[in-house]
Amino acid sequence: MSTAAPGHRRRRLLARPGRTLAEVLTLLIALVVAFPLYWMVLSAVKHPGEIQSSAPRPWTTAPTWDNFRRVLQVEGLGGYLLNSVVVALAVVVLSLFLSFLAAVALTRFRFRGRTVLAVMLLVAQMVPVEALTIPLFFLMRSVGGVVPQLGLNHLGSLVLVHLAFSLPFAIWMLRGFVAAVPRELEEAATLDGASRFRFTWQVLFPLVAPGLVAMSVLSFIHAWNDFLFARTFIISATENQTLPMAILVFFSPEGNDWGAIMAGSTLLTIPVLVFFVLVQRHLVSGLAGAVKG
Repeated sequence: MSTAAPGHRRRRLLARPGRTLAEVLTLLIALVVAFPLYWMVLSAVKHPGEIQSSAPRPWTTAPTWDNFRRVLQVEGLGGYLLNSVVVALAVVVLSLFLSFLAAVALTRFRFRGRTVLAVMLLVAQMVPVEALTIPLFFLMRSVGGVVPQLGLNHLGSLVLVHLAFSLPFAIWMLRGFVAAVPRELEEAATLDGASRFRFTWQVLFPLVAPGLVAMSVLSFIHAWNDFLFARTFIISATENQTLPMAILVFFSPEGNDWGAIMAGSTLLTIPVLVFFVLVQRHLVSGLAGAVKG
């Protein structure tokens, strides 16, 4: 007992420098990642002279709220906000529902081509979004000729395109959660008289809920912050434009209103931060479970 205790203390002393170094590196990385966000908020409360100064300072002595006032006075801002909410929520709900069913099918059922399909889901994540934008534009134009609500200048085109990019990653991640549920649990439920449908939604669905929460955050961020697809597929229907498009009014050939641009970006970031804080605990456990699975 007396010899084990000093050895244990020595191991703790030897491990302490490594742990301290890891904490310092983590703090430095966090500061580097958070600095652009800090500079965006700081620029949002600066006067135009301070923003365009040749010697910028990481603080301001006279904050102003005029930049936010100009953003809130943009014509049609409420409609832009509503469109962003509709697109983001539709993408989150549909991606969770479809990815869960697809993950269950890939994990619990055996069929020809299952492995090839799983690999193709992973390969789909390797294609750059920019390389597919122009082909998707022509595809959405063709789809609009059959189903106008899913064509260009409609919110349905944004929902459809975001689903195409979010589903492969969501399905691949959820496979680990579904596979981690023991098959003995399904067999026990079957012996108790539960159908496959009842087991899927009353037993399996709650067990993979952390993974679903993690995927919902990623899908929400991707759809909420989107500018490329909104700019490409919503061409002339200004009533269907999303919130990031509202910031375009502050870009002009005469000069950009960087204070309003930073204020608009700050307001655009707030819903993402709020959503992240609300589901932070489930997000961490969900990503950890995905890695483990």
